[in-house]
Amino acid sequence: MTISERLLHFLAKLSRRSDLVIAILMLVAVVMMLIPLPTFLVDILITANIAVSVLILLASFYVSHPLQFSSLPSVILIATLFRLAITITTTRLILLQADAGEIVSAFGSFVVGGSIAVGLVIFLIITVAQFIVVARGAERVAEVAARFTLDALPGKQMSIDAELRNGDIDQAEARRLRQQLERESQLFGAMDGAMKFVKGDVIAGIVIILVNLIGGFAIGTMQHDMSLSDAAVTYSLLTVGDGLVAQIPALLVAVAAGTMVTRVGSSDGTSDLGKQITSQLLRDSRALALAAVIMVGLAVVPGFPSLVFLILGACFGAGAYAINRRTGRGSEFKEFGQTAIAEQAGKPASLSSTPVAALPSSSR
Repeated sequence: MTISERLLHFLAKLSRRSDLVIAILMLVAVVMMLIPLPTFLVDILITANIAVSVLILLASFYVSHPLQFSSLPSVILIATLFRLAITITTTRLILLQADAGEIVSAFGSFVVGGSIAVGLVIFLIITVAQFIVVARGAERVAEVAARFTLDALPGKQMSIDAELRNGDIDQAEARRLRQQLERESQLFGAMDGAMKFVKGDVIAGIVIILVNLIGGFAIGTMQHDMSLSDAAVTYSLLTVGDGLVAQIPALLVAVAAGTMVTRVGSSDGTSDLGKQITSQLLRDSRALALAAVIMVGLAVVPGFPSLVFLILGACFGAGAYAINRRTGRGSEFKEFGQTAIAEQAGKPASLSSTPVAALPSSSR
C-alpha cells in the first residue's frame, strides 16, 4: 500500500469518527495553553489554522440557506479557542526564546518591510478595521436577525397551522416546516452569541499584542542583554507577525459569520452567494450603461489614469450591450410564441401582443 493510499485510508477512518476528531482538537487546544511546543509544531498549527479559516469562509459562500451551515456557531467557538491557544503558545515562545517559528517571522518581515513604524501602522489598521467594521457590524446584524426571527416565529407557526387546516399541506409537511422554523430560531440565536466570541477574540488579540510588545522589549533589554534598538527591532517584528497570524484567520472567520447572518435566501433555493450577486447586479443593462458613461467621464479628468477608466468603461459598455441584446431577444421570442399560440387556438392575436413588423401597412 502506497503512502497516498494509507493517507486516504486514514482520512476515511477519521471521517467516520468526526466526534473523536473534535474532542482531540479541543484537548490539543487546552494542552497548547499549558505546555510549551517546539517551533516546527507551532508552524504546522498556524498553517492549519489559516487553512481551516479559509475553508470556513469559502463554505459560507456556497450555501443557499443559513440552515445548510447550521454548525457555524459551534465552528466559530472551536476556531476561536484554537486560535487563542496558538496565540498563547506563540507569546510564550516570543517572551522566552525571541523566536516563534518561521511563519511568524515571515509575516513580520513581509509586513514590516524594513520599517517598524510602517509595519505597526499597517497591523493597527487591520486590527481596527476588523474590530470596528467587521466584528461590530456582524454582531449588530446577528442581534437584529435573532430578534426579528423570534418576533416572526408565532406568525409563521399560525400560517403553518392555517395551511394545515385548509388542506394545503399534510401533517408531514407541517411537521417539517415547524422543525425548520425551530432550527432557524436556534441558529440565529446561537449566531448572536457566537459573534460575541468573534468580538472578544479581537479584543484579546489586541491585549496580547501589547503584552508581546511591551513585555518583549523589557525582557530583551533586562534578561537577554539586548540593546534598545535590537530589542525594538526583534520584538516589533515578532509582535507584528504574531498579530497577523492571529488576526487574519480571525478576520476570515468574522467575514464568514457576517456573510451568513446577512444572507437572504434565493427564490429557487439553489443559488450560492456568487450567483445571487452576479445575477442581481447584471439584471438591468441601464445600470452598467450609466456606469460606463461615468467611467468615460472620469477618464477625461486631468490627473486621473485615463487608460484604466476607459478600459473599465468599455467593459461596462460591452456588458450593457450584451445584456440588452439578450433581454431583447428573449422578449422577441416571448411575443412570437404568444402570437403563434393565439393563432393555433383560432383566435386573432391582439395588436398589443403582435410585433409592429408583422402588422399590415393599413393597421400601422
